[in-house]
Amino acid sequence: MKLAVIGYPIRHSKSPYMHNIWLEALNIEGQYEAIEVSPEQLEHQVKVLKEEEYSGFNVTIPHKESIIQYLDEVDHSAEVLGAVNTVVIKNGKCTGYNTDGQGFLQSLSAVRTEVDIKQAQILLLGAGGAAKGIAGALASFGVRKISIANRTPSKAEALVKAQKVPGEGLDLQTAQERLNEFDIVINTTSSGMYPNVDAAPVDSSFMKKGALAADIIYNPLRTQFLKQAESAEADTLNGIGMFVWQGALAFEKWTLQQPDTADMINKMTALMKQE
Repeated sequence: MKLAVIGYPIRHSKSPYMHNIWLEALNIEGQYEAIEVSPEQLEHQVKVLKEEEYSGFNVTIPHKESIIQYLDEVDHSAEVLGAVNTVVIKNGKCTGYNTDGQGFLQSLSAVRTEVDIKQAQILLLGAGGAAKGIAGALASFGVRKISIANRTPSKAEALVKAQKVPGEGLDLQTAQERLNEFDIVINTTSSGMYPNVDAAPVDSSFMKKGALAADIIYNPLRTQFLKQAESAEADTLNGIGMFVWQGALAFEKWTLQQPDTADMINKMTALMKQE
């Protein structure tokens, strides 16, 4: 079984570490690799993965939206979201799925109850591929309102309109000014990801005490966004849980086997502490 993750850049990815451990643990013969693919190479790379009989691949920044045009089929929920992070190749056909949102929800559920999540005032920072997956999952889960802030407010407004729940699109300055209104603030952007560790999408030190700052970044474990939130006595959630859960859901689609997520969260946390 041949599996991969494609992105640009891709050197930072820990997906090969995770999936190769799972393949070995479940006695599945195969290998998972990281392949750097620039935007202009994307169409060609999809053809190569088909021709070389890969069983599937993950899709990360910046290809989660643009990949769709090169796939044979797209799962309904991923099509509605307009973003794909997992592709299954079977009988020469590529089918796209989105496991980001469900992966994030699994991670969030470890630190907030179902009632907490549904009743929370939620703010998403960013309106790209990851934000689409998370917004869709939160809407399906039954949250009452989702606000989305983005550098380009029109993108935030478009993503709000695509959801089944009320919400509003904001620019980042307005989000900053109203930060203390929200119970859960989720950074879905790459701001603060290694190597640009001093960056943050907003100054989360203005969050209210006891609110939750969640970051989908896992490298570093404590982003600037999370450090600032800690100074406001907000709770924090790093991206390890989402990373492991979205990967586990993809792994199941390829292998029909469930990997050990709890053990991998511990392994990934230990690995990232060393870096």
